[in-house]
Amino acid sequence: MLIVKKLSISFNNNIVVHNLNFELQKNKILGIVGESGSGKSVSSLAILGLLPKQATIEGEVLFEENNLLSYSEKKFQQIRGNKIAMIFQEPMSSLNPTLTCGFQVAEILQKHTQLSSKEIKNEVISLFEKVKLPRPEAIFSSFPHQISGGQKQRVMIAMAIACKPEVLIADEPTTALDVTVQKEIILLLKELQQENGMSILFITHDLALVSEIADEVLVMYKGKVVEKGTAKQVFLHPKENYTKALINSKPNLEERLMTLPTVTNFIEETVNSSIYTNEERANFHQKIYAKKPLLEIINLEKHFISNGSWLDKKEVVKAVDNVSFKIYEGETLGLVGESGCGKTTLGRTILHLEKATSGQIFYKQKDITSLSKLALQTLRKEIQIIFQDPFSSLNPRISVGKAILEPMKVHNILSSNKERKAYVLELLEKVGLSTEHFNRFPHEFSGGQRQRIGIARTIALQPKLIICDESVSALDVSVQAQVLNLLNQLKAEFNFTYIFISHDLSVVKYMADQLVVMNKGKVEEIDDADVIYSNPKTTYTKTLIDAIPKGI
Repeated sequence: MLIVKKLSISFNNNIVVHNLNFELQKNKILGIVGESGSGKSVSSLAILGLLPKQATIEGEVLFEENNLLSYSEKKFQQIRGNKIAMIFQEPMSSLNPTLTCGFQVAEILQKHTQLSSKEIKNEVISLFEKVKLPRPEAIFSSFPHQISGGQKQRVMIAMAIACKPEVLIADEPTTALDVTVQKEIILLLKELQQENGMSILFITHDLALVSEIADEVLVMYKGKVVEKGTAKQVFLHPKENYTKALINSKPNLEERLMTLPTVTNFIEETVNSSIYTNEERANFHQKIYAKKPLLEIINLEKHFISNGSWLDKKEVVKAVDNVSFKIYEGETLGLVGESGCGKTTLGRTILHLEKATSGQIFYKQKDITSLSKLALQTLRKEIQIIFQDPFSSLNPRISVGKAILEPMKVHNILSSNKERKAYVLELLEKVGLSTEHFNRFPHEFSGGQRQRIGIARTIALQPKLIICDESVSALDVSVQAQVLNLLNQLKAEFNFTYIFISHDLSVVKYMADQLVVMNKGKVEEIDDADVIYSNPKTTYTKTLIDAIPKGI
C-alpha cells in the first residue's frame, strides 16, 4: 500500500530522520515505536506533505506507484482525508473550538463526495454511531469543549475514516487517555481496519500497547530504525537494548523494583534489579501508620451547578461525593479512576482552589475547611501541587531560575536572595538538571526536563504534602521512569507525603502504599495498593485493572 524508501529529513542541516525504509502492507497494521524525538511523527507528516517549507526531504514515499514527495499542495489536497487520513495526537488542538463536531466531519465529506447536505448529515451521524459515540445526534451539534477527551478522539477517528481511506496514520491516538478509553480506542481501530480493509500506521511510545494491535513493529531511536519484526518477535524476543528498555521502563505489575530502569541503564548495561520486598514494604507501613494521620478527609463534597440553557433546569453535579480517607506522613496515596471521576477536583478542593460544599479537611489535626487569607497562604506553602502539563504552568517569559525563586520570596524561604539562588542552583542539580539551566527559558527544554523544573519549583517551598496531578501521563516511558525514580528519591530524602493522581494504573501500583479508586465522585474501593490489584472487590476496579496494556 505504502512504500517508504531511503527517507531522510533534516532541518537547518540537522538530520532528524536517517535513511528510513519500510512497507505498509494492504489490510495490515504497522506499529512505529520510539521516544519523543526519535523521528516517528516527523516521518508521518512527511508522508502527507505536512512538514514546513524549511524541511529538507530526500528519498521516496510511494503510494499507488506515485512518489508523494513530488506532489504539489493541490495534488496533496485531493488525497489527504480521502485516500490517506490521519488521527492526530492531541484532539483538542486538532479540532476547531469555534465549530461543532458535526460540521467539522461534514466538511471532509463536502470536499471529497457528491452527497447532498441531508445525506452528509445522516452519514456523519452514522459515522458517530460506528465509532461508538453516545448520543450521536447531540454530539453532532456539540462543540469540542462540551465533550470528553475520549469522545473528542472518537470524533477525530470519525473524521479520518469518513471517506473510507486506504491508509490511516494514527499518531499517538491514545496518549493521556484513561486505560479503559485507551482499550476501547484500540479495539475500535482494529474493528474499523478489518471492516474497511484499511492499512494502519500506528505511532506510539508504548510497546506493550502496540504489540496488542500491530502485525509488524518498527522501533526507532534517534531517527534510525534499530529493530523490526512481527509484533510477537519484537515484544517477546527483543534483540536491541533500546527495545528492551522501552519494554522494561514501565513498572512491572508482578514485582516492585527499588529503581525503575531507564533507556541509559539498558544501553550502558547498568540496570539495578534490586527488589523492594514485601517485608520491607510491610515494615515501612508499620512505621508510618503508627503515627497520627497528616491529612484526614471526612465526608467531603464538592458540587457544581451545570450551565443549562434558560429553558433547561439546572442540574447539580456531585464531582466529589461523600469522600473520606486518611493519609500518613511519608506515605504515597494513589488516586485512580476514569476522567470525570472527581480525582482532580478532590485535589483542588484539598488545596482550597475549589471551596468544599460540605465535609471537613483536617491537616495536622486542625480543621482547615474554612481558612482566613493569611492562614491559606501558610497552607499553600505546606501543601503543593505538581501539574500535568509543566509547559503551561511555567511562565514562558521568565527564566526557570526566576520561576523557582519567585514563590520562595513570597513565602519568605531563607533570608536573602543570595541564599535563595544558591539553594535553587542546588535544587536544579538535585532534580537532574545543571546550574547553567538557571537562566534558560521553558521553551529551551524537553517535556521531561520541564517536568523536573516543575518538581524543583514545588520542593523549593519545602512542603509537607505534594499532590502529583497526572504529573507523568504525557511523558515517554523512559522519561517517566526517570521522573518516578526522582519523586521516590526526593520522598526518601525530604520525607515528603504524596497524593499521586493518575490514570496509568501500572504507575500508581508501583508508587502507591494505599490506593483510593474513584468512580462518579464516590470512593469505589480503598485499601493497600497490592491488595486491590491482586483482589479487586468491585467490577469497576476489575475493569480498570484488566484494561492495563500487558502486551502479547
